[in-house]
Amino acid sequence: MGGAAREISADQHERMLRGMLRIRVVDGRLLNMQRQGRIGFYGTATGEEASVIGSAAALRDSDWIFPALRQGGALMYRGFSIAAHVAQCIGNSMDSAKGRQMPCHASAREFNVVSWSSVIGTQISQAAGAAMAATIAGDDTVVAGYLGDGATSSSEFHVGLNFAAVYDAPVVFICQNNQWAISVPFTKQSGTKGVAEKAVAYGMPGVKVDGNDVLAVYDAVSTAVDRARAGKGPSLIECVTYRMLGHSSSDDPTRYREDAEVDAWGKKDPIERYSAWLAAEGIVSPEERAAIEKELGEEVSAAIKEAEAAPPLSLESLFEDVYEETPRALAEQVKAVEGRAIGKGDPDAAFPL
Repeated sequence: MGGAAREISADQHERMLRGMLRIRVVDGRLLNMQRQGRIGFYGTATGEEASVIGSAAALRDSDWIFPALRQGGALMYRGFSIAAHVAQCIGNSMDSAKGRQMPCHASAREFNVVSWSSVIGTQISQAAGAAMAATIAGDDTVVAGYLGDGATSSSEFHVGLNFAAVYDAPVVFICQNNQWAISVPFTKQSGTKGVAEKAVAYGMPGVKVDGNDVLAVYDAVSTAVDRARAGKGPSLIECVTYRMLGHSSSDDPTRYREDAEVDAWGKKDPIERYSAWLAAEGIVSPEERAAIEKELGEEVSAAIKEAEAAPPLSLESLFEDVYEETPRALAEQVKAVEGRAIGKGDPDAAFPL
């Protein structure tokens, strides 16, 4: 394991392991729920837990996160409940996004995690802009802008990194290079051997790190965060990792990659590596890890039960958060749609999602 340069307490080690295990347990259960038709879509981070938690742990809770696709574990690491995560996938009244996002796209203002976008790369320039705003405001906030290897082929990658470098924005771009942009391998994404070396063209440090080593990720991102907070500008961190399952629940990865490749990466499982190191160091024993997994399993079961019991969103929620005062024309439309949607014109009835 890497990252020996930074002291990490036993409590922090356990929190990071718990964060990684939480992702694995939640992802497994919610993927099963999708297969059962209880939610419509899901994308797992199986195999990428070290990149998610190692980077999230290097940030302050006051720092902002601009997610890409597989950073739900970072939000839960900050305290977003599993029940809220499940509810977002359902899109009911517990959903912080009020059903306006597709499943697996959680966000929460109170945890400084902005809304995700499935449009590839948009968050990169947004993260740069938010970091520039922090500089103007005069605070020491750092922004984390996540991206996948496929996003390096988007125009936003150039725009975001260029603006960030020109204006010395306090942003850390964290690329989870999981080798596949859906069915496109990284070798067909770029002529470079990696992502980190692209930073040279923009005038910022680029660091390639073993994305399956949570301590190496923590150390690399911590260094970049410290640099940004000190006013020295942005960095690009490439976490070399692997997506063990499909791009999403709609994807069949067996159609485009070999089993031997998957098996080879499976031997580098980030949770097993970290667990073995923690046990060897006498920090978390195998028995203690098993107890954490059991606890998380029970917590996830209770969270699913809570989320599925929540009522659907009201029809009125469709019209909220647009105007401070609802215009008369819109109010009339609400009444008209309400009568048609309910069928019997009952204004107190729930919208039948």
